[in-house]
Amino acid sequence: MVDILTLKTKCGLSYIGVGESDDVQLFYYFIESEGNPKNDPLMLWLTGGPGCSALSGLLYEIGPFTINYANSTLEKPMLEINPHSWTKAASIIFLDQPAGSGFSYAKTPEAYITNDTLSTLQTYQFLRKWLVDHPTFLNNPLYLGSDSYNGIVLPMIVQEIYNGNEVGEGPHINIKSTEENCYGEHLNVDPNNSLCIHDLQVVDKCLERIRKPHILEPFCDTFNALKSDLFRRVLRSLEKTPNDMWSLPQLQIQGCRADNYLYSYTWANSRNVRKALHIHEEVLSYTHNVLSTITYHQHFANHKNCRALVYSGDHDMVVPYLGTLNWIELLNLLVVSDWRPWFVDEQVAGYTMKYSNHNYTLTFATVKGGGHTAPEYKPKECLSMFMRWLADDPL
Repeated sequence: MVDILTLKTKCGLSYIGVGESDDVQLFYYFIESEGNPKNDPLMLWLTGGPGCSALSGLLYEIGPFTINYANSTLEKPMLEINPHSWTKAASIIFLDQPAGSGFSYAKTPEAYITNDTLSTLQTYQFLRKWLVDHPTFLNNPLYLGSDSYNGIVLPMIVQEIYNGNEVGEGPHINIKSTEENCYGEHLNVDPNNSLCIHDLQVVDKCLERIRKPHILEPFCDTFNALKSDLFRRVLRSLEKTPNDMWSLPQLQIQGCRADNYLYSYTWANSRNVRKALHIHEEVLSYTHNVLSTITYHQHFANHKNCRALVYSGDHDMVVPYLGTLNWIELLNLLVVSDWRPWFVDEQVAGYTMKYSNHNYTLTFATVKGGGHTAPEYKPKECLSMFMRWLADDPL
């Protein structure tokens, strides 16, 4: 058991400048594979948002350690080993992007103004620079992974990598590919269609007390009050005194997952931590200028040699798996392996299908009992899925 600041592992954290005159400084955590880092795949992991810190993916989803809640306080969160970390099979770069996410910052106010397209270009530039700085990983198979909103941005980054490789832009990137992901006409409702508007209002009323990231977990409306009143007082107190004042039982009286996030939120926003990491203050301004990336997938399916893994927690109402299936069907791929269960420890872990077209293959999997960020809810099953897919074995 170790605290976050004194953790010793094969990892690194630093900044890489991108954009005009390196005016955007992207912060990342890099953790080597626990297996054979010389030969194991390298993965760039993008947390959703846009604007979410990569720390959430590292501590709550697929990283090598998580918070030991029984022995943690807001002042000093303690870590424990995550036995289901994806770093058992791959080296992972957890990237804070775009500027204003996590510890990433910009040198000018204008550089905080960004969108899907600009974020794509900056992430691609980051990856090229990172590989130049870490040439021992140039020959490792590279995979790109994301969850939530970055399912929009990720295929655009993949396309940039293909474009750069084809024109000889160095270094040559040994791309493979993976992502997680909805769309529908209900987002563009005719204001004159009163029946449709009424139906959507009924749906909203039915769902307003449902926790959409995982529909079976409790909806806790006290978290906002906790964050705004008690939590702010805690942050102020921690700046003035090192006393160990707030413990886990006081924070988990609702039994809510969101309460657990206070540990990383407090640590990351601590004045001492931000000073030690030379963090700059930031305000993110992001424009959603890409509504769909289906055309990117269609291009990959018809012209590229690559593999894709798309997975969805089957209890996620933010991006329901049925919506993911709908856009996959729009690709008009050949079904190689029809809908069937996949197993972990002889128990059904979800359902899967495999598609192909020429040299392109796509594996889709649901994770039984998984929420919006599936590895956070079902770490053992997701690690098994990830390792089998990397090995090109059937789920």
